[in-house]
Order: sequence, then structure tokens, then C-alpha cells
Amino acid sequence: MDLLSVKQHREQGKRLVEIVRILGRYDLADWFHKIPTQSVRDLLLSKETQAIADEPVGERLRLALTELGTTFIKMGQVLSTRADLVGPDIAMELRKLQADTPPDPSETVRQTMLDELGKVPGELFAEFEAEAFSSASVGQVHRARLANGQQVVVKVQHAGIQEKVRIDLDLLETLAKLLQEHVPEARNYQPVATTREFRRTLLRELDFSCERSNIETFTRNFEGDKTVHLPLVVKDLSSKRVLTMELLSGIPVSESEKLAADGVDLNHLARDAAMIFMNMIFRDGFYHADPHPGNFIVLAGGVVGLLDCGMVERLDDEMHELFEDLLLMLMHRDAEGLSDTLLRAGSAPADVDRVAFRADVSALLIQYGSQSLADFDLGGAIGQLFDIVRRHHVVMPSAASLLLKTLVMLEGTAQLLNPNFNINEVITPFRDQLIRSRLDPKRLTRHLRQSIRDVDRLMRNGPRNIADILDRAQSGKFQIQHEVNHLALVANRVAGGLLIASLLVASALLLSHQVPPCLFGESVLGGLGFFVAAGFGARLLWRIRKDIR
Repeated sequence: MDLLSVKQHREQGKRLVEIVRILGRYDLADWFHKIPTQSVRDLLLSKETQAIADEPVGERLRLALTELGTTFIKMGQVLSTRADLVGPDIAMELRKLQADTPPDPSETVRQTMLDELGKVPGELFAEFEAEAFSSASVGQVHRARLANGQQVVVKVQHAGIQEKVRIDLDLLETLAKLLQEHVPEARNYQPVATTREFRRTLLRELDFSCERSNIETFTRNFEGDKTVHLPLVVKDLSSKRVLTMELLSGIPVSESEKLAADGVDLNHLARDAAMIFMNMIFRDGFYHADPHPGNFIVLAGGVVGLLDCGMVERLDDEMHELFEDLLLMLMHRDAEGLSDTLLRAGSAPADVDRVAFRADVSALLIQYGSQSLADFDLGGAIGQLFDIVRRHHVVMPSAASLLLKTLVMLEGTAQLLNPNFNINEVITPFRDQLIRSRLDPKRLTRHLRQSIRDVDRLMRNGPRNIADILDRAQSGKFQIQHEVNHLALVANRVAGGLLIASLLVASALLLSHQVPPCLFGESVLGGLGFFVAAGFGARLLWRIRKDIR
């Protein structure tokens, strides 16, 4: 094992201890209380735990994720879009996640810009405010002025953030693999695939050149549209860790009274903002996925300025069609079609009760059936639909969940301007367009060609696959796997695994704090704990392998 690998493992170990301690502080790891040794429990659980234990789990989770930093804040923001996984109450609480990260010192910012742009701020800008006016989990923002007099903002990534995030992502992926391998109930939620998708999304957010590309794409898509404005990017003063763009001056949409006093038509503004997103989704298939009030600013003339284009989503043809199906069936109260589409598109457990699932979807649509299409509460229906999906352990594709969440969040933002705003007002024209497009000869021809390709592939590969199955059956190599849950055995193994994990964490704490007695600068008790845990772990693995044989 090389020195770099040793250092990485040591950093991961320290971070794991920190994560465990914070989860324990917010009473989010129930198995801590089962640790038999009082001294170990005291190391893992603080006195604050008892004080906060009575708070709702969503609030405790939000506070813990905030303290854990960038990776976990971003993970919480992703989970806030997955009410189908965590439930509506926790999802709503996680939407409050904000990071009040202290800004880097001016000397650190100076070094970052020198590394990225080859010059210090004083050489790049006519004026540069050393003190950041905003600091979030990924970076901080400074005001500046170019030599031509243009006012700009400079977004600078926090120093060392990428290394910290990668350590966290590696730990999360390791935990996801353990869950998928050893906890059958978790497999339906695809923890490994979900974690890898989260890794991809977060690493893109850490690359400011991706945000620059997103802004440029939105600018092209809305060229000539007088209702929306994206900040102009200064390419020569931007890189992967620095983003310089036009300063947008205006009034936040959350200050509706100030907007009204300024003569802005709030009803018209709410409709314009929603229509911008409808065009992104239905026309372009590329949309801003975080339409909370802080990302809108109203410029002179009632023009909508869009900020923070780091979180975006692109819809491929398959996802676009799935979204259209879900939306049309939901708005037309097609319970059978909606339930079948959800089960087909999502990841459903093998034993899912399809009759009960369809009955729940039907009851939901009956509940909203008395509403006219103009009054149909799409946001409420989507929220309850997520609840049904979660109760039946059906996991929706992340892109579909994010898109539906975006619609709900968009409606909430528009209602800050007009409390009576209903998103159906802007969806209805697109709905009619969708119905017409499904009868478009070009679209029907494209689907026919795809079907012909699928049939051709089946005819070419089908006989070979059938022959392979028959050959395996004749040779005795054909196996059918059948899983049986031995609950008592599984429970004992899980309990043993948790105790081994707690012993490892306690040993890591003893070593990191150099608790005496010490030998060669290391805690003897900590080292002994590691050896004991290794012994128990080896014995547990031996028993598992023996049972498998």
C-alpha cells in the first residue's frame, strides 16, 4: 500500500468518525444506544443528543446535514426532490437547507484566482471587493468592476472543497455498496446507482465551466425573448473554479410589495416566470431545476433575471415522453394508465401489490376529480402521488422526480407574486400541443422505425439467446436463484455487524485522540480494539461463507 493510499484511508477514517459523531449528536443513528459499553456510548453520544431527540426527524436531519458540510447539504437538496423516497414531510424540511459557510480569507481568494487565471484580482479588474457579499457551500461571491466600467460578480470556489467532497463521495459509495450487498430491503432503492448519479451531479456543480455552458445554452434558447435575461459571462475571466458574469440589479421576487410599489404587474410577472420554465421543459428539453425565489430577480421593465444555473437537467426523448404521459394521465384522471406508467417506469419490488397500488392512484384522482381543469391542484396531486409511490416502495427515475418537484416549486414561487396563481394556466396550452404532437405523422413514423429496429434486433438475437438457455439447461449449468429470508439469521448478522462497526469507530476515536496508555504515540486500547474488531469481523465472514456453502 503506497503512502498516498495510506493518507487517503486515514483521511476517510477521520471523516467517518466525524460523520458518526454528528449523526449521534442529532440522534440519527439508533443503534448507538445498543452499544453495551457505557464509555464507548459516551464517546459517540453527546449530552446535546437528549435535548434534541424530541425534535422532528426531518429537522434533526436538516441540522445534521448542514453541519456535515457541502456534500451532505447537496445530498439533502437532492433528497428534497425525492418525496417518493423520504416522504413529503422530510422532503419539505430539506428544502430549507442553506449553507452559511464562512468565506475564505482574501489571501486564499487571491491565490485561487492566481492559480486559475494566472493573475491576481488587482491585475484582472479595475476594482475588486476583497470582502465577499455572499458565501455558500461551494463558493463565495465578490463584486468587481471591469476596465470598461461594467459591474460584474465573481464567484470563487472555496479552497480545498473538491478534496473534501471526493472523500465524502467515496465514503458514500462504499456505504451504498454495503447496503446493496447486505440489506435486501435497500436494493429496490438502487443505492449504488443513486450515489453514482449524485456523484456525477455534484462534480458537475463543482466545475464552474459547466455552469457557464448552461448560461450560454439558456441564452441561445431564449434569444429574442424580451421576458427573460441571463447574466452575460466574461469568458476570459472564468475557469473551472472562477466564474465572472454580469451583475444583475433588480428586486427579488420575494419582495412582492416592493415590486407592486414599483409599478410591476405581479399577475403578469408570475405568468411570465412560469411560461419561461414551460418553454424550457416542453420546447427545449433543457431546464433550470432550482426555481426557488432566491434564483429570480426582477429587472427594469419587469424582465425576469435568472440566477444560479448550476442545477439543470436535460430531458432525453424517453424521459420527455414519460413526463408527457404522467402529466396527461394525471390531468385527465386516467387512474389505470397512470398506475401502469408509474410501475413500468419506476423500480418496483417483485411483490408489489398492483391492485392496491392502482386503487390508491384511483382514490387520489377521484379526490381531485371534482375540480375543474382550471382549478386542478397539480402541486397537491403530485405531492400525494409521491406519497403513494413511497408507501408501495416504488422508486421513480430521478429525472422524473426532479421534474415534477420543479413544477411544484415553480408554482410556489409564482404564488409569492400572485397567491391565486395556478400552474395549469400555463400548462394547458402545452397540453393541447402535446395531444396534437402525438398525432404528428413525423412522430408516428419515428416510433414505427424504432419499433421495426426493436423487432429486427429481437429476431436476430432471440434464437441465439433461446439456444444458449437450452444448452445451459442440458449441460446442467442453468440455475434459477430463489431468495429466502432467514429473518433470525439476518438479524443476528446485522446486530453483529453493527457492534463490530461501533467497536471500529470507538477504536478510531481512541487512536485519533491518543487516549493513554500509548505506545509509539498511538493508543494501546485503540489498537487493541482494531485487532478485536478484525477478529470478530473475520469470524463473521467465515460463518457467512460456511452458510453459503
